Amino acid sequence: MNELARRLTTADAVVIGLGSMLGAGVFVVFAPAAAEAGGRGLLIALLLAGFVAFCNANSSARLAALYPESGGTYVYGRERLGDFAGFLAGWGFVAGKTASCAAMALTIGAYLWPAHARPIAVAAVVALTAVNLGGIRKTARATRWLVAATLAVLGTVAVVGLAAGHPTLSHLSDSSGTGIRGTLAAAGLLFFAFAGYARIATLGEEVRDPERTIPRAVPLALGLVLAIYLVLAVVTLGVLGPARLASSPAPLADVVSAAGVPGLAWVVRVGAAVAVTGVLLALVAGVGRTTLAMARRRDLPAALAAVHPHRQVPHRAELAVAVVVIVLVSLGDIRDAIGFSSCTVLAYYAITNASALTLSGTRILPALGLTGCVVLALTLPLPSVLSGLAVLLAGAAWWALRRLLRPRP
Repeated sequence: MNELARRLTTADAVVIGLGSMLGAGVFVVFAPAAAEAGGRGLLIALLLAGFVAFCNANSSARLAALYPESGGTYVYGRERLGDFAGFLAGWGFVAGKTASCAAMALTIGAYLWPAHARPIAVAAVVALTAVNLGGIRKTARATRWLVAATLAVLGTVAVVGLAAGHPTLSHLSDSSGTGIRGTLAAAGLLFFAFAGYARIATLGEEVRDPERTIPRAVPLALGLVLAIYLVLAVVTLGVLGPARLASSPAPLADVVSAAGVPGLAWVVRVGAAVAVTGVLLALVAGVGRTTLAMARRRDLPAALAAVHPHRQVPHRAELAVAVVVIVLVSLGDIRDAIGFSSCTVLAYYAITNASALTLSGTRILPALGLTGCVVLALTLPLPSVLSGLAVLLAGAAWWALRRLLRPRP
């Protein structure tokens, strides 16, 4: 048997989407985004990133309902634009998100035990891979608990910051930063925090009634996360100010400290580790499903296409992803991982929107999404753009070489 079981409800899909998004933006991205855009620019960038994500979500939901199988845009690109577009989307997703997995694992280690971040990160990857190998319902159940804990911590930070942090409204209108380009660069970085909704589409083969469930779950998860991010951005900016936020390694812990409740800082640090664990849990599952889809079509080794006969999960693909992530965790660091991931994932969603443009019906949102993805990708910090383009070009060269060496019928 080589098919995945349809076990996820709309609520399960929303929870997995929330688990994939909550954490990255709040605990990782706000500081570098504030450094690029300043106070007012950060809020504008957050709205811009959310709008581009909404356009992408609309395209993803329409395509996922039409092609309810694992793989996301790797499948949509192949079906709507041709083999090369699908391969490039899958290659970009797997490369970017594997790097994201390593960055998230290292973040868990840095928050829980900074002196031993790498061993903690490896242990986290091993433990979460074991959860995913237990079946997709176990993934959804574990994510539900992680999301609940994360929301509790974020709610505490918001309440403490508003009640005791004496937020200054003038910080929200601060015009420091690097102007329009800085705002666009910040939006590209913040897009990293929204990209988790794609996990719902990449799990399309395991969702019940995908034609109805996916179009409902994707915008609902995205809307909830945008509202949460806006509240926390306003609180964090109001309490810390853009300059302190830009230089803070742990902004939400600094919010509760500035509010005169330093004893809560350790709770926030544990909450950050919990949040990132939820992101990593769903992320490893999504990368495994895209790897499965590419292996089915021989764009990756065919051995990775196996589905476990009892648990009905792509066990070889998930184990392969875990091995690569552990190698990256052991050798790399968090530097530039967010920018690199944002660049490759924005390329992935550009192909999503281009695929949606071939569907009947309105083309306004796909066109805006495609334009937004290209602009945000090209205005990211230059090292991120160059590394992302290098990986995409390497994938394109590999695809062309395989076509050249493939035996002619």
